Amino acid sequence: MKKKLLSILRLFRFAQWLKNTFIFAPLIFSKHLFDLTYLWHAVLAFIAFSLTSSVVYIVNDIVDKRVDKLHPVKRNRPIASGIIKPAEALIVIAVIIFVIIQLLPFLNIRFWYTVAMYALLNLAYSFWLKQIVLVDVFIIASGFMLRVLAGVFAIEVVISSWLVLCTLFISVFLAVSKRRGEVNLMSVVESYEVRPVLKYYEVNFIDQMMTVAAAGVTISYALYTVADRTISTFKTENLIFTTMFVLFGVFRYIFLMRNRKTDDNPMHILLSDKPIVLNILFWFISCVIIIYSQEFKNWIF
Repeated sequence: MKKKLLSILRLFRFAQWLKNTFIFAPLIFSKHLFDLTYLWHAVLAFIAFSLTSSVVYIVNDIVDKRVDKLHPVKRNRPIASGIIKPAEALIVIAVIIFVIIQLLPFLNIRFWYTVAMYALLNLAYSFWLKQIVLVDVFIIASGFMLRVLAGVFAIEVVISSWLVLCTLFISVFLAVSKRRGEVNLMSVVESYEVRPVLKYYEVNFIDQMMTVAAAGVTISYALYTVADRTISTFKTENLIFTTMFVLFGVFRYIFLMRNRKTDDNPMHILLSDKPIVLNILFWFISCVIIIYSQEFKNWIF
């Protein structure tokens, strides 16, 4: 019974909820991080979006059950391993949807439209779009963009266009890197039955896309930090110094992608590498100190 319960919890893929922290970006950069009303709405948005993403993951696990059985890591997932039957997984989905419905009154309609768009796009991805070259990458990338927009709508603020562009590029960067990991895995694990779409992706082509996306991330973020609106809002030019953390993170991630031949999970790479984890932590702390420096001064003095 205990093993069954733990397997049901594994269906949620809690580690993947890390992606949904993108929802908090508008909260931080709109200078409302310490406003309890805004923070409460952002937390509710995070929970709602995370539960929705879990529904998408479970559906995807049901659809990909046969292929996942041949994957060196995914074969241990509850559905692929046979511990959880598809019918039982559908019951879990129904329970999650019931919980999501209870959250409907607490968040505005634009947020829920964004969540619905995310769910529909990813369900279409699970059943069909994952087989169309490049479209599959941009569907994955759109998920990150929709997370940021969901965060914007949840707390009803305006976000910089440069920050939106930065999110777009980092979304494409992570999506392309996922495909690179799968291509690497295909070359070193003979039993891995790949998706047909992967035959269209060559490492050189993927590396070119990653280079373009990486350049877009760093340039758009750097331009955001020196934009007139940013300097006017935060009353400081010091945010530009956080660009070094973005550069290091991008370079470190590319290094890991080129050296880890059997890891096709971007979130696992991010969570398992101490330098990247520390770099993200330092970037976050630096941003908070710089953005909220005036608030800190008011509290102290």
